[in-house]
Amino acid sequence: MTHTENTPQPPVTPDATDDPRQSLLKAIALAGRTVAAVRPEQLDGPTPCTEFTVRRLAGHLVAVLRRIALAGRGGDVTSLPTVADDLADSEWQEAWDAAAREVEAAWADPAILGRTLSLPFGSIPGAAAAAVWTSEFTVHTWDVATATGQLPDWDPELVAISYAAMRRGLPAGPRDGAPFEAAVDIDADAPAIDRLVAWCGRKP
Repeated sequence: MTHTENTPQPPVTPDATDDPRQSLLKAIALAGRTVAAVRPEQLDGPTPCTEFTVRRLAGHLVAVLRRIALAGRGGDVTSLPTVADDLADSEWQEAWDAAAREVEAAWADPAILGRTLSLPFGSIPGAAAAAVWTSEFTVHTWDVATATGQLPDWDPELVAISYAAMRRGLPAGPRDGAPFEAAVDIDADAPAIDRLVAWCGRKP
């Protein structure tokens, strides 16, 4: 299970030629396509993020989108819930699209990458926050896909960014107090997405 936005993450400094906002938007788009492909009869099924059903995980991701947009506007993200329980099954797509547009607008100014944002686990630069949220969306996309039998077309760059952020943010040893299981052993030559989720305590 994961609430990565609630887990302490050290700053991740992107390469000067990269724009972490674009990686975040790509991760959001892939998550959106994956959730959109969920069939109604799958919504009550379990996910590898054991505290969530598919429905509640989709609601969590909508809530995270709203928090990202609010952070970009300089707001207090803890003022918003971690799950969008206000949505009926017929309303989530519209809510997702609206929240994704809000994220894009709120993060349009490149200056946000150097701005300090106040998040539940502390204050970090916008560039670091974007990498953390990219990781959250990538791992949760895997959760939804695994729960519903989908095979997303993983972007190697997004997986690499997510893996680097999670390697920095999660200890190899005990994770007491963190919303992650212990890392799962996996072959070094396993697919990158498998190595990412295994580090986050999932069993690929």
